[in-house]
Order: sequence, then structure tokens, then C-alpha cells
Amino acid sequence: MLKALIFDVDGTLAETEPVHRTAFNAAFAQAGLTWSWDEALYGDLLQVTGGRERLLHYLAQHHRPEEAARLAPRVPEIYAAKTRAYVSLLASDRLAPRPGVLRLIAEARAAGLRLAIATTSHPDNVAALLDRLVPEGGFDVVAAGDAVAEKKPAPAVYALALDRLGIAADEAVAFEDSQNGIRSARGAGLSVVATPSRALPHDDLGEAQAVVSDLGEPEAPHRLIAGEPWPGGHVSLPALRDWHARQAAACPAVGMA
Repeated sequence: MLKALIFDVDGTLAETEPVHRTAFNAAFAQAGLTWSWDEALYGDLLQVTGGRERLLHYLAQHHRPEEAARLAPRVPEIYAAKTRAYVSLLASDRLAPRPGVLRLIAEARAAGLRLAIATTSHPDNVAALLDRLVPEGGFDVVAAGDAVAEKKPAPAVYALALDRLGIAADEAVAFEDSQNGIRSARGAGLSVVATPSRALPHDDLGEAQAVVSDLGEPEAPHRLIAGEPWPGGHVSLPALRDWHARQAAACPAVGMA
């Protein structure tokens, strides 16, 4: 039985990565650094999950070893400034949820399903985005940031969300936008619906059981990319329940990880 929906945040609830990139560049300027991440570079860096980890990877890959060693102690300061900049930008940015997200959340809440977040993003970033997109609240569990030691694609953050929900993996569905996220959710035993993000146009999402352009709306159907068609071209709760039951029947080991 489907009891919960677990959402990734960045790229899944909304196309937030351009705001994150702007916040990183603002933090660099504030720190007196000449770094500037353009879209192409940031797209490559998104393969590293976690903002702090992304900064350390950038230092290691794009700076001489001695310079990286000198600047590494400043990473916590830079990351904290980036988080503050992101929260501030969200207050003025006209960021919209991805199609179908708020509809499905409302359907799930009305039906008594539980809702959770599983993300590597900083908890302050998550709270600011949820306040902006879902001001009425409704998420029962938020597993975010450094709540686990191993970031995606490790399954730890999804395992934590399931533990806090008090349910088995075969009682939930995960929603993701990236290969790392899909591997994390699948590693925790979850079935996955993937909606590709504009920030990761070349990610291989083939490990998800369903891939659609977005969750869709009755008046604006999504584009089917992989998996079986969804009635009416949108992921409704009744269709999701049926789909989830078929996944469990086809793969009874799901939920045993």
C-alpha cells in the first residue's frame, strides 16, 4: 500500500539551480574571490552532490594544490555566505514550482498520505523554498543537508527519510531529477518517478521506472520519456497508486534493501 511520497528538492520541486549558481557567485564576490561559475561549469559541478562538497571538488580540480590547500579552510565561510545569499534571492525571485508538483502534493495530503523531503541541500535552503512554494506546509519529514554522512548517490538520506516516516521502502515512491538522486532512492529500495531538470539535460535517468518531462496537469499533459503512459498525461494520485502496485508486483524485493 502506498503511504508516502518522498521528494528531492532542487530540480524536482522547482528549477532552483540557476538561483543556487547566482548565490555561489555572490558568495565568491563577498569573499573577495574572482571565481565565477557559468552554466557549463556549474552543470559539471552538479555531478558532485552537496554545496560544501562541490566547493571542495572545485578547489581540487580547478586550482593548484598549494592554492587549494590555502583556500580549503575558507570553504565553510563561503558556503555559509552562499546559503544566506540563496535564501535572500528566493525572497525576490519569481520561482515557480514545476508542473504538477503542487497538485500532486495537494492530492496526497487530502488522501492522508505522508510527505517527505530527501535532499543534500542545506536545511535553510529547503525551508526557504518550501515557505515560498508550499506556504501552508504539509511535509511530515525533512531529511536534508548533513543529516547523513554519505550524500547521494549513497542511499543514506532516503533511508533516513523512511526511518523517520516509520515505513518500509515498498510503501513509498520517490521523485527525482538526477542520476545521483535516482541511484540514492533505488539503493534505499524505492520506486522512482524521474522528471529531468533543465540544469542536468544529459543525465542518464534510465534507472528510474518512470521518466516524464514533468508531473503534468490535466490541461497541460507531460511528455512521456520512458516507462508506461500515465492516464491523461499527468501523474495523478490514483494513477500513482496503480503504478506503485504494479512496481511492487513486478519487483517484490523492493522495500527489502
